[in-house]
Amino acid sequence: MIEINELAFSYKKKKPLFNHLNLQLSSGRIHGLLGKNGAGKTTLLKLISGLLFPNNGNIKTLGYDPSKRKPGMLQDIYFLFEEFTLPDFSIQKFKEIYAGFYPNFDEKQFNAYLNEFEIHYNEKLNSLSYGQKKKILISFGLATNTKLLIMDEPTNGLDIPSKSQFRKIMAGAIDDNKCVIISTHQVRDLDNLIDSITILDQQDIILSEAIENITAKLCFKALSQNEIEEHILYSESSLKGNWAVVENLHNEESKLDIEMLFNATFANKTKMHNLFKNINTKQI
Repeated sequence: MIEINELAFSYKKKKPLFNHLNLQLSSGRIHGLLGKNGAGKTTLLKLISGLLFPNNGNIKTLGYDPSKRKPGMLQDIYFLFEEFTLPDFSIQKFKEIYAGFYPNFDEKQFNAYLNEFEIHYNEKLNSLSYGQKKKILISFGLATNTKLLIMDEPTNGLDIPSKSQFRKIMAGAIDDNKCVIISTHQVRDLDNLIDSITILDQQDIILSEAIENITAKLCFKALSQNEIEEHILYSESSLKGNWAVVENLHNEESKLDIEMLFNATFANKTKMHNLFKNINTKQI
């Protein structure tokens, strides 16, 4: 679905943002893209969709060179930006104008998603809050039925009930022909939703794994006082006690904690690399 080889990119007069970056993302999954501020998450999404061009290396998106912006590619990509400006249209008018760019747009699905988000179809866009506008764009994006759906901070502006609705809708929207990439700082909003995690740092990828690979190698659990510390990669205290990320030496089952994984990765970059180096990494 997406193939990135030896990608290099920098903005003018700035140090390289990416250098020799390699990544493959497959269909049938929801991929989580994580990184600290300035790591290049949004830039990478723009490179994948052809809104920016590599300095070196190459990208294949849906089999196309995205920099060529071919209609066959564009009709199968929907990009939900974190920041956006919408025209002073009704939702109906917005649908009439923009749905034509997407051959697989399904109006019944669009209406169903709006109903799930409790948005009235006859509302005017500019009369709505930022969060309500975002729910409309999420609904529209899913209804386009594109092969590639890119979402940059989709849960920003959503209240707690809306975040639950978002997870429910997204879980039901994925199929084997779709690839979804979600970039976010709100990692707890992705719990039980994503299938793989890619973490960017310092011009490259420091972790890119399917969830099943992560939980096979790592265990996320509460620590007892006599826990052997040499296998602890990261720990933190909470009202519920001490929780940690440890090497999964005994094939224990545990629930992935994305925030703790993120912190463990940055606290132990070399050890994490060694843990996953024998897996077919960066191809998920």
